[in-house]
Amino acid sequence: MKNLLQRLQCIVQALSKISNRWQRLGFGAIALLISFNLLMVPALALQVSDIPDLAEIKTLADQTWVIDDSEVLSTLTKSTIASKAAKLAEQTGIEVHVVAIQRIDLGQLASEFATELFNKWFPTDKEKANQVLLFLATEDHRTAIQTGLKVKEVLPDSIATSIADETMLYPARKANYNQAVNEGIARLETVLRGNPDPGAPLLVVEESETSNYATKEETEASSSNVVVILLLILATLLPMATYYWLQGKP
Repeated sequence: MKNLLQRLQCIVQALSKISNRWQRLGFGAIALLISFNLLMVPALALQVSDIPDLAEIKTLADQTWVIDDSEVLSTLTKSTIASKAAKLAEQTGIEVHVVAIQRIDLGQLASEFATELFNKWFPTDKEKANQVLLFLATEDHRTAIQTGLKVKEVLPDSIATSIADETMLYPARKANYNQAVNEGIARLETVLRGNPDPGAPLLVVEESETSNYATKEETEASSSNVVVILLLILATLLPMATYYWLQGKP
């Protein structure tokens, strides 16, 4: 969206330099069509090759505990997770990295993407040994986890899978990403410190009356549809109005 606004700003600046009002109207109609096309372009799927190495990320962000490319996590959540991860690494030697991105290819499993990223960041078994990667793809609410061999000694695969597929996935499906990450980290930290696993949260079945209210996704989809319809109307009417105005000019 930020890129879209920047492009629209460039278009407006260009139009302001056109002195002839007829040309400005014509180019304005074209700009509307361009804007409509920009709105319809979905976010590109991120590839593992697009993600920098940890050393480069640390140089840019000064930490590698939380990488929020999707920009869905609050500042408080990111600072809390970074603090917990740093203390956990200092006290146990286990390093936890949370990665949230907007979109991956629909045909690729979240677990496959997480595995590829885990292998990129930690190429050898020795490098992987004390590492944990919590992965979240926000556009279609997918989660995954990867752990090294040393981590598996205190965190069995069954619990790790439950953290990703239950503790994190339940709130993520409702777009509660901060809750998903915070609860996932809390359960993970408990087990990694040698305490009993608190287990996955109970899945509460919502009552029927909640269906009377639109969800966040439904509301956003409805708003997007309104914007698209308005742009279509404007893109159709403005060239027509320009044409008839020019025809009526003596």
